[in-house]
Amino acid sequence: MTPLDKSGAVADTLTGGPRRRRGRAALSRRRSPVPVPLLLPALVGLAFLIVPLIALLVRTPWHSLPDQLTSPEVWQALRLSLLCATAATAVSLVIGVPLAWLLARVEFPGRGLVRALVTLPLVLPPVVGGVALLMALGRNGVVGKWLDAWFGVTLPFTTAGVVVAEAFVAMPFLVISVEGTLRAADPRYEEAATTLGASRFTAFRRVTLPLIAPGVAAGAVLAWARALGEFGATITFAGNFPGRTQTMPLSVYLALQSDPEAAIALSLVLLAVSIAVLAGLRDRWMTAS
Repeated sequence: MTPLDKSGAVADTLTGGPRRRRGRAALSRRRSPVPVPLLLPALVGLAFLIVPLIALLVRTPWHSLPDQLTSPEVWQALRLSLLCATAATAVSLVIGVPLAWLLARVEFPGRGLVRALVTLPLVLPPVVGGVALLMALGRNGVVGKWLDAWFGVTLPFTTAGVVVAEAFVAMPFLVISVEGTLRAADPRYEEAATTLGASRFTAFRRVTLPLIAPGVAAGAVLAWARALGEFGATITFAGNFPGRTQTMPLSVYLALQSDPEAAIALSLVLLAVSIAVLAGLRDRWMTAS
């Protein structure tokens, strides 16, 4: 170390070092004036996102809310939504985590194309996804006709069809989250386990999976929330039959046409669930920032 470096190190020690300089830089950034051409659109964007939610709370019929939420129809739709969203998340975990591992750990031709196809349901209109599911798994679909002929299984317009539709639109959230976590995890731990005699599956189950557990949990919560709010693919592929395929979003849509207060009450329930999901993931978002 040169004398100049030594003097710099001593100065850093006496003044608090790089940490204090970074703190001063962050403080100066926070105190810097915000340009008006940026501030005004930012405030408009904030209002655009928040005002509708505030309006929902303002227009909520609080006096009749207990009666609205305790009606048998609401509980029936809520129970079905929770059941189907949980089942769809379980399906996504069983097949989505291995898919994420394949995309993150295995080099194969066309991996970029496979990743694009996996994430396609994120940008695909849900109604189009429902039509695609009908063409594939309907009674006369490419795969559905064989399911019906060989096993007597018919998925459209059933509760199982709701689970399939929700898993189709929700699983990409899980795959993206788990794949990102796998890419960030050090593969050398997995390789060390295999050199000690563990099989690839044992290394994944005993070493890799505990390392990526936070990413799996976050992806599962996101997938569950997306499945709970699914509308387009569900109504196209599974229909809208009370007690069998009518989930909460479908109930909101129907109630809005005949009973707006009931629609607002149901929307408030889904809003509360969404806030709970964000609250559960707050540590992840704060860490990312």
